[in-house]
Amino acid sequence: MAEGENEVRWDGLCSRDSTTRETALENIRQIILRKTEYLRSVKETPYPSDGLSNAVSLDGLNKLLAHLLMLSKRCPFKDVREKSEFILKSVQELGIRIPRPLGHGPSRFIPEKEILQVGSEDAQMHALFSDSFAALGRLDNITLVMVFHPQYLESFLKTQHYLLQMDGPLPLHYRHYIGIMAAARHQCSYLVNLHVNDFLHVGGDPKWLNGLENAPRKLQNLGELNKVLAHRPWLITKEHIEGLLKAEEHSWSLAELVHAVVLLTHYHSLASFTFGCGISPEIHCDGGHTFRPPSVSNYCICDFTNGNHGVDETQVNSAGNVSVSESFFEVEALMEKMRQLQECRDEEEASQEEMASRFEIEKRESMFVFSSDDEEVPPARDVSRHFEDTSYGYKDFSRHGMHVPTFRVQDYCWEDHGYSLVNRLYPDVGQLIDEKFHIAYNLTYNTMAMHKDVDTSMLRRAIWNYIHCMFGIRYDDYDYGEINQLLDRSFKVYIKTVVCTPEKVTKRMYDSFWRQFKHSEKVHVNLLLIEARMQAELLYALRAITRYMT
Repeated sequence: MAEGENEVRWDGLCSRDSTTRETALENIRQIILRKTEYLRSVKETPYPSDGLSNAVSLDGLNKLLAHLLMLSKRCPFKDVREKSEFILKSVQELGIRIPRPLGHGPSRFIPEKEILQVGSEDAQMHALFSDSFAALGRLDNITLVMVFHPQYLESFLKTQHYLLQMDGPLPLHYRHYIGIMAAARHQCSYLVNLHVNDFLHVGGDPKWLNGLENAPRKLQNLGELNKVLAHRPWLITKEHIEGLLKAEEHSWSLAELVHAVVLLTHYHSLASFTFGCGISPEIHCDGGHTFRPPSVSNYCICDFTNGNHGVDETQVNSAGNVSVSESFFEVEALMEKMRQLQECRDEEEASQEEMASRFEIEKRESMFVFSSDDEEVPPARDVSRHFEDTSYGYKDFSRHGMHVPTFRVQDYCWEDHGYSLVNRLYPDVGQLIDEKFHIAYNLTYNTMAMHKDVDTSMLRRAIWNYIHCMFGIRYDDYDYGEINQLLDRSFKVYIKTVVCTPEKVTKRMYDSFWRQFKHSEKVHVNLLLIEARMQAELLYALRAITRYMT
């Protein structure tokens, strides 16, 4: 009776055909009831023979029940949700403990009531949810938080599906393993766990998961690029590229390397989104459910620490009491600064020398923005085994007497150089990424907190260019003096932490910027952050590839 979760075929539940789903659900029901009956019979045996075997059987059943719990809450198909719940109740009636979700919803930072509930979506959103579920076999918490911005989500899912599942230079198991390597650099166990499951599902060798040293030499060689790209991309040179392309029998082709680089940058950025939005563990993964009965108050202690316990967020933050009028004043002040800057732009334009000087000032100042939670936290073994050199992390590019030349967008930019290189070596991906960049950058509902009909382009550009400035990337036509006017210190701390050291993001940081803004607007900020970060990493990597090729 050692049937594990992998023996159960969940694929049929992804079908759009209700009869196929019904057949799959009935098969799952029979397997689970068979395992349940076996464990009940063992319990009733006066002298059970093999304790270890029984523990393995119970563990296998618990994994199946956790998966069913996830389906009962997160499957876009109503029949699957209802039947999953029915099977769980049937098991409970037979005297077996069933799991319940931990926490409250997809995000530890955003109250569950503000996030779209599965089952209450409109037809357009249902189609999007169904596509996502059909592709991945789950509707993950990242999707449920990104759904605040459906246009972006559609582009994101299309790009990710292409990178992971459509025709491309790299085999499927390599793609998921590279995702694990990239997420592990930021200690993002959420993404690591998801891709460990996906890696095994597509036939990956479980031995590779014991540590990077057990993976093929070709993947081990990618470790250095992963490390530098994640933490100090301005240090990438054509020598890094040459080392991967000329490694004899372990060599990468140019097309494979571009695929790998896009995957690395995608998952570094997605780790930023995961931490920046406080994404909770998936219901069926570790930390997402419990088999313990609910406590008297029906709250888990973790709910109090993550802030999801019903306190009115406009009244309190870590700094103490924040009145609604105070945060209202912050919004008004920001609107006024935008108006003044627009008037100054219309009246006079700074010289090129002045613009260059303002960039250098902002670049220097960005080095002195850091979170108060700046102590190093050693990564857990289950994550750190997927990469080498665990002490290597983000360091500002001008520290320790280093001088990194400014990366001028006029000399090498995404639109004129990076896009065409990616599209040439990995067809269609350049187009998909470009569309995603444009949607994130141009996305607007012309609102700011309680105000409507607002042009937010100045604010969006300041956020994007501040991130690129932190990476040493300069736009000659941008006045970097605007950044200090529009982005206050608490916001800069949040931005820098999400982009450079996402594992250090706290709910306090999330709550402390733009206190009167909606959660959907803060998620929008995170979309800008991850796309600006991904583009910055890609620019450095693709420029190095271009230099190698020429």
